[in-house]
Amino acid sequence: MSERRGEPPYKTYRPPMPATWWLRHRRYFLFMMRELSSVFVALFVLLYLYEFFLLSKGPQVYGLFQTSLRSAGFLIFYAVALVFALYHTCTWFGVLGKIQVVRLGKWTVPPVLVTAGAFGAWIAASLLIAWFFLR
Repeated sequence: MSERRGEPPYKTYRPPMPATWWLRHRRYFLFMMRELSSVFVALFVLLYLYEFFLLSKGPQVYGLFQTSLRSAGFLIFYAVALVFALYHTCTWFGVLGKIQVVRLGKWTVPPVLVTAGAFGAWIAASLLIAWFFLR
């Protein structure tokens, strides 16, 4: 009775998998970059929430933090986070037509129109925000 519960009585073959398996094919690489993009987006959100926390500590503390955010390291982080956020958004909107079924009565909206609508709404919202801040 030395056999553990839940394990088969025989050994299964598990081929060795190198840590860089995802670098072999372009599709695997793009998938892993999409997953990595969520880490940078989450870090940006945490930084943004920390900024709100420091805002409650007073103008002097917030001003010092704002000065530190203008350093080269943070500017590089912002650029990388922006590229990853754009990539994440584009890939998500690209599959939206396949996963989101929109029905209007008995008519089903074609997936291409769902995807185009998502991109159109994103562009419209971006233009509205740009107009608001640049006027």
